[in-house]
Amino acid sequence: MQRQWRGKLPFNRKKPPENPGSMETIEKRCLELFARDYKFSIIHNSNGEVCGHYPRQIVFLEYECVDVDRDRFESTVQISKLQDLVSRSKLARCRGRFVCPVILYNGKHICRSSTLAGWGELYGRTGYNYIFSGTKHTHTHTDKNTLPKFSTSHDIKLLQYLSVRYICDLMMENKKVKFGLNVTSSEKVDKAQRYADFALLSVPYPGCEFFKEYKDRNYTAEGLVFNWNQDYVDAPLTIPASFTQKLNIDWTQYQSWDLVEQTQNYLKLLLHIINNDDDCGLLVHCISGWDRTPLFVSLLRLSLWADGAVHANLEPAEILYLTIAYDWFFFGHMLPDRLSKGEEIFFFCFNSLKHIVSEKFSVVRKQRRKYSHFRDGDLTVEDLCQLREYETRMLDPSITHRLMHFKCLFPSIFFKSSWTRPASPQES
Repeated sequence: MQRQWRGKLPFNRKKPPENPGSMETIEKRCLELFARDYKFSIIHNSNGEVCGHYPRQIVFLEYECVDVDRDRFESTVQISKLQDLVSRSKLARCRGRFVCPVILYNGKHICRSSTLAGWGELYGRTGYNYIFSGTKHTHTHTDKNTLPKFSTSHDIKLLQYLSVRYICDLMMENKKVKFGLNVTSSEKVDKAQRYADFALLSVPYPGCEFFKEYKDRNYTAEGLVFNWNQDYVDAPLTIPASFTQKLNIDWTQYQSWDLVEQTQNYLKLLLHIINNDDDCGLLVHCISGWDRTPLFVSLLRLSLWADGAVHANLEPAEILYLTIAYDWFFFGHMLPDRLSKGEEIFFFCFNSLKHIVSEKFSVVRKQRRKYSHFRDGDLTVEDLCQLREYETRMLDPSITHRLMHFKCLFPSIFFKSSWTRPASPQES
């Protein structure tokens, strides 16, 4: 989705629409929904000065707001220290999309980011910032040898400060290559082994282009298997034995899984990681961090919510609003562009909820919460339409028609056994 910024434009992004619409309304609503369950601080990013495609108000969850007679899980992170590490580390990752905590589960942070930046982007972005910032460059260690070390060392410090131990890399490649050049790197192929103290999981998952095939198959993910024999695919599935042995999954068959089974098994793995380590958090990332990353962040948030483990005070329409607005929209998923290309990973995310309703995806051994219908509240499902005021003007009528059907997506998918996607005017 295109973002509305005041001031300087994000790095290498097209100019957004001039009318801010209800951006402030959506931001305010998200903060209200977070406040139902959490005490939080804000990292201000109003002009994109921290990151050009992160929220204007980045929420850092500190602890749950629970009754005094219940145990309370608190983060040990200080917001001032966090902001300093963010400022120093953001050049280390592609597009400046630094490690950002987005879910707080039992005192552990689930984070998102992009992959590590290649040296070309690192120096290009440094030069861009130097030219257009209007201030003197703050880093003194900027020669060819020390700048990558400087940024990466602070990226590692940020991960350690957030108590992140597990890094889940969704890239199909070891390094992203364009025109014969390595434009990004990743922790798993870091020659200096600077990320050796972390548990690195390579769980290759198809990029947004693959979801054009999902759309072309009438939105049927069952039986849709990725072609692993393509030249650019060189990242094997690599998971520590301690995880593979505890899950009843034959990981050697991962290349034969269809899109449903692959998504299910990866989600089971992520839930197992965060539920079986009492102290350490998790980082999930792909290349840019705005397609595959929000897919799994959103599924994690919704699955944990279904157990009452996070956002316990939110109703179905409210948690849906929050994950669409915050996990997808505010973190830079370019929905109009993806829809125009038929790359409907956003739709797949919510259509796949029907595949994760069983107890196999539960982090608690109790009945998952159920609703027979929505309860009336301050937030109605129609409020979701506000999220589309920016992009509907940019879409053709068939895409707009399909988006407007999204207001009934959540009750239809999550609380019924099956659901058929509404046809667009061109399809009907």
